[in-house]
Amino acid sequence: MNTIVREVKLTSGQTIKILRGDITAEQVDAIVNAANSQLKHGGGVAAVIVRKGGEIIQRESDEWVRKHGSVPTGQVAITSAGDLPAKAVIHAVGPIWGEHSPEEADKLLKSAVWNSLLAAHNQGFESIALPAISAGIFGFPKDRCAAILLDTAKEFCDKHPYSTLKDIRFVLFDEPTFQAFIEAFDARWESGS
Repeated sequence: MNTIVREVKLTSGQTIKILRGDITAEQVDAIVNAANSQLKHGGGVAAVIVRKGGEIIQRESDEWVRKHGSVPTGQVAITSAGDLPAKAVIHAVGPIWGEHSPEEADKLLKSAVWNSLLAAHNQGFESIALPAISAGIFGFPKDRCAAILLDTAKEFCDKHPYSTLKDIRFVLFDEPTFQAFIEAFDARWESGS
C-alpha cells in the first residue's frame, strides 16, 4: 500500500500529492511511464510497468511507434494499462541529462509533464500518478526534476481549474528521489498547508 506523505488542496479543488511506493499499484485512471522515444520498456520504471501490466503494453507501444514514428522528447503516447489497476498508461519521453543544455532540458521535461497532464485531461480522466520523469536512468538531477514536476502540476491546475483531472500524484520509490520531492513540496506548500 502506497502512503500519502504530502498533500495540498489547491483553490480549484485539485490536489497534488507525494506518495512513497510503487506506481504500478496506484488505483488511478492513468499512470505515467518514463519512456524512451522508441517506447522500448527495458529498464527502470518502464520495465516494471510492463512486467506487472503484461506484454500487451509493449505490444501496443510497438504498434504506436509503427503507426506514428518515435515519440519526440517532451511528447507522449497512450496505451492501455494491461493488468494494472489503471485505465491507461501515458508514456512520457523526458530528456536525457547531458544531451541538451540545462535550460533546454528543463523545457523538455516541463513539456513531458504538461503533455501527460493534458492527455489525461483530454481523456476525461480524474486521477493520474507520475514518477520522477528523467530523474532515474536518464540522469536528470533529482532536485531540479522535483521542482519542475511540482511547478508544472500547479501551473496546469491554475490554467485548467475546471478540468476533470482533480487528483495528481507523484509516486516515488527510491529514497533520494523521494527526499528531493519532499523538500521541493515543503518549499512550496510548507508541509501541505
